Amino acid sequence: MQQPEMSNLKERPHGTKFFPCAIYQTRSAGKGTLVKHHWHEEVEILYFFGKEFRLEINMEQFPIVSECFYFINPGELHSIYTTKANSYGEDAIVFHPGILSFDSLDATQLELIQPIQNGKLQFPRCLLPEHPAFAPIREGFIRVMHSFGKTLDEDTPLEHGAVTDDLTNQLYIKAALFQILATLSNYHMFKPTEKNYDKRVEGIKSTLAYIKENYRQEIYIRDLAKQVSMNEQYFCRFFKKAIGRSPMAYINEYRIKQSLGLLETTDLPVMDVCLECGFNNFGNFLREFKKYTATTPLQYRKHYLSKSSDRQT
Repeated sequence: MQQPEMSNLKERPHGTKFFPCAIYQTRSAGKGTLVKHHWHEEVEILYFFGKEFRLEINMEQFPIVSECFYFINPGELHSIYTTKANSYGEDAIVFHPGILSFDSLDATQLELIQPIQNGKLQFPRCLLPEHPAFAPIREGFIRVMHSFGKTLDEDTPLEHGAVTDDLTNQLYIKAALFQILATLSNYHMFKPTEKNYDKRVEGIKSTLAYIKENYRQEIYIRDLAKQVSMNEQYFCRFFKKAIGRSPMAYINEYRIKQSLGLLETTDLPVMDVCLECGFNNFGNFLREFKKYTATTPLQYRKHYLSKSSDRQT
C-alpha cells in the first residue's frame, strides 16, 4: 500500500527540545508530489541523489537533473515534486543554527552563527558536483546521517524523521555541521540576505497557516480569500497557480493527512476520525480517503498496526 507524501505547513520544531536537529529520507514511488508546501524556522540541507525532480522555493522553480545539494533558509516556502516515475529520492538535514552557538563571542559566533540566526546571512541556493566544495560537504552530510544511524542509500523512507539524545552522536553531528559551514565559508558561499519581501509568498503562507489552524471546522473560500484581501475568483486562480491544486482539494488532502495520524496513534472509531478532521459527510470522507491512499480507513489502520508489530519483533 502506498502512503501519500504529506507534511505539515508551518512545521513543528525539528529534532528534540534540547537538540533541534533531525534527518529525513523521502523516497519516490511515482510521478507527483513528494513533499508538500511547508516552511520552518530551521535551516534545511537537501541532498538529491536521483534526477527528474522539481524543487520549488518561494514560488521559484528549480529543476533537479543530477546529484546536487540545495539549501533552504529559515522561513522559505518550499516543496518537492517528482517529474518522472522512479526518480528515487532525497535526504535532508534540518537543524536550528542555535545548536552551533558559543557563549564566547569569537569571530565564528559574531560573523557567522549570529548573522545566520538573525536572518542577515544566507546559505547558497545550490551546490553541484563540479564545485570543489561539493565533496567535503557531501562527506560532512554523510557523517551526520551516520550519526543518526542512517546511510544515504537506504530504501526505507524516513518520512517522520530521526532524532538523537545521545551525547556522543550529538558531538559528531555538530562537528560535521561545522565542517559543512567551514567549507561554505572557505569558498565564500554565504551571502548577505536580500530584503526582497514577496507579498505572494507571504499570502500563501498566511493561507496555509489558516487552513492548519481551522481544518476541523467548515472552511469557505471567502474565508481564505479574506486572509490575503482578494476576491474569491482571483484567489482560487492565485492559489492553484502557486500550489498546483484548488483550495478545496488542498484542504481535503490536509484533512486526510491528519486522519492518517489519528488512525495510526489512536483507537478512535472511523466516524470520530472523520468528524475530528473536519469532514461533516462520512461518504465524502471515505471517497477522499480512498482517493489519496487507495484503501479504506480500516484497512489503512490494520496495515499500519501490522507493520508496527513486525518492526517490534
